[in-house]
Amino acid sequence: MSNLIEIRDLRVAFDGVPVLHGVDLDVAPGEALGLVGESGCGKSVTWLAALGLLPTKATVSGSVRLGETDLSGAPRSRLESVRGGRIAMIFQDPSSALNPVLKVGRQLCEALRLHRGMTGKTAKVEALRLMDLVGIPDAKGRFTLYPHEFSGGQCQRLMIAMALAGEPDLLIADEPTTALDATIQAQILDLLTRLRAEMNMAMVFISHDLGAVAQVCERVCVMYAGRIVEQGQVGMLFDRPQHPYTRGLFDALPRLFGARTPLVPIPGTVPDPSNLPSGCTFAPRCFHARAFCSEEVPSLLPQRDGRALACAYPLKPLAAEPDVPAQTEDVLQ
Repeated sequence: MSNLIEIRDLRVAFDGVPVLHGVDLDVAPGEALGLVGESGCGKSVTWLAALGLLPTKATVSGSVRLGETDLSGAPRSRLESVRGGRIAMIFQDPSSALNPVLKVGRQLCEALRLHRGMTGKTAKVEALRLMDLVGIPDAKGRFTLYPHEFSGGQCQRLMIAMALAGEPDLLIADEPTTALDATIQAQILDLLTRLRAEMNMAMVFISHDLGAVAQVCERVCVMYAGRIVEQGQVGMLFDRPQHPYTRGLFDALPRLFGARTPLVPIPGTVPDPSNLPSGCTFAPRCFHARAFCSEEVPSLLPQRDGRALACAYPLKPLAAEPDVPAQTEDVLQ
């Protein structure tokens, strides 16, 4: 089966400072792909660049193909025919993404007019159907309300409804559960999973929440400092992470079962794009780093078990890992 979208060697620089360093990414029809990593790793920038949504100061190169359509350097008219139609995006902050001075019904109807040519009563009926679909109570009575009259979770549902208005092939959900309480987060995740199955829609789920990614995704890409460092099926990657950064993300999570152990944070922060370390950019924070790691940037290479990995010294299965520093042994066992 051919991929729905293929990204090759995607590079982005802001004012001459590189922030993406050759990202390769595929999404198959109907697939749910997770993109995880700390803030500043390039998760959102990857898709904003692919859709031509970055500001003019950004320099973008590489190839982005949606089926037979090449989006690389495409004119605005071609990109606008794709945005919201074939590819829809749910942005991080629904409160700022919705227009505060327009009623939500009007905003939904505008999306239906732009992407499906619906107007008048037909558009209103479809807008109400979408509001019902995403779980807005009393859709008819709330059609003429403003965004500030909805809760944070309901605003997120409205954003999902607007994204579905164009019946997209691919939905990009950028931190869709940020700033929501745990109960509402679970409802939004269940909603996205159900809608993807019902509409046979592919989805890219951008998040730093590993639990949410495990719930809704089938495959995961881990990003660090503008590069993909590990990717694979959810079960494989979560059970047997081999990149030290991926392991570090799991070590920093509290355990729900078993004995209480101290959390093991990843030391330091994501490096400044204008002052990246030589070689592997994770080496200064890595407990497994060796002298060679500062000499060469590792390539993302396929592994025997089906994952792809960018690490010169990948981690072995836990039982066969004698050289792990003492401060992490208790967490890893």
